[in-house]
Amino acid sequence: MTVPQMTVPQRYQDPLEIQRVLNTARTIAIVGLSNNELRASYFVGYYLKRHGYRVVPVNPKVSEILGETSYASLLDVPEPVDIVNVFRAPDALPEIAEQTVRIGAGALWSQFDVINAEGGRIAEEGGVTVIMDRCIKVEHARYIGRMHWLGFNTQRITSVRAGLQ
Repeated sequence: MTVPQMTVPQRYQDPLEIQRVLNTARTIAIVGLSNNELRASYFVGYYLKRHGYRVVPVNPKVSEILGETSYASLLDVPEPVDIVNVFRAPDALPEIAEQTVRIGAGALWSQFDVINAEGGRIAEEGGVTVIMDRCIKVEHARYIGRMHWLGFNTQRITSVRAGLQ
């Protein structure tokens, strides 16, 4: 049996909000960060650390990931968090949203296919910016200028190839 996918409200994918959140954040708690280097969450955490963000792992099964102490829940994180990035099943989002509001984080960011209307509503009603069904690494690369169609930053902002003008 397949569960019908909810349509993600456009406000949860607003490019200006995405850019604002990425440009103002310093600390990102990643709920569901894996210590397995082959998992997407690990690669995203590594990427974010490499680009200057403080990454706080939230995974009750592991004590340390990427050289950082891992916490069992958001409520155990002893420092302020700007973004809560979620790599969990969609049904976990309401509880994570409640914890995000309780710790006073600025944004709840759920990765591709982590879509839950109740989680979005809880976060919004708690004053938290919601970004849903977007990869934080992809959006960072898109808006902070680290992505090129070949996978590297050319420092050139144009659609015209050099020498073809």
